[in-house]
Amino acid sequence: MKTIGLIGGMSWESTAHYYRVINQETASRLGGLHSAPLIVHSVDFAPIAAMQSAGDWDGAGQQVATIALALQTAGAEVIGLATNTMHIVADAITRDLSVPFVHIADPTSDALLADGFETVGLLGTRFTMEMGFYRDRLAGRGLTSLIPEVDRTNLNGIIYEELCRGIVREQSRQIYITAIERLAARGAEAVILGCTEITMLIDDSVSPLPVYDTTDLHARALVGAALA
Repeated sequence: MKTIGLIGGMSWESTAHYYRVINQETASRLGGLHSAPLIVHSVDFAPIAAMQSAGDWDGAGQQVATIALALQTAGAEVIGLATNTMHIVADAITRDLSVPFVHIADPTSDALLADGFETVGLLGTRFTMEMGFYRDRLAGRGLTSLIPEVDRTNLNGIIYEELCRGIVREQSRQIYITAIERLAARGAEAVILGCTEITMLIDDSVSPLPVYDTTDLHARALVGAALA
């Protein structure tokens, strides 16, 4: 099994989930006491979040690309970025890498297409919902994505002010459920949890639409790439 390099900390709440799923998937595939050879670089999220808010994507991309190269130098043979939003700088990350980079939207697209869906709702930070980098990637695979017409600021705030801090509130869960109901009314057949923290609030047991959890799908795809 190849060594996985994981860029985490954005936020650490979801990175902890990545660590668990990667090792569970490895044990499931290999059996016994097997776990994943894994190098994690967990960033201080506050400066990254400040660059996001300021629109300094070049600065953020340079920082994350430097980390990816350091992971490669340390022996990582497959690289993953444990956040949806920061895939806006995926091109900067991959520019100088010589090892595979598993883009979070690809295993998500694969799962949706395998289940026969064409029109999907997309929930995430306002950057993921409103900027084209994510929706364009989905469109390139033949998926039409819908984002909420209202409450995007509120949905974004729940991520940064609550979920990234480990706070899970029933009131916030209901806000997300309402957003999914509205997406369903506009024709969405399934919903992408396009932020690695939303899985703390929403799963198939409460969602009005089938849920595609990018955190879980990406973690399992990293194991698949490491075993390829």
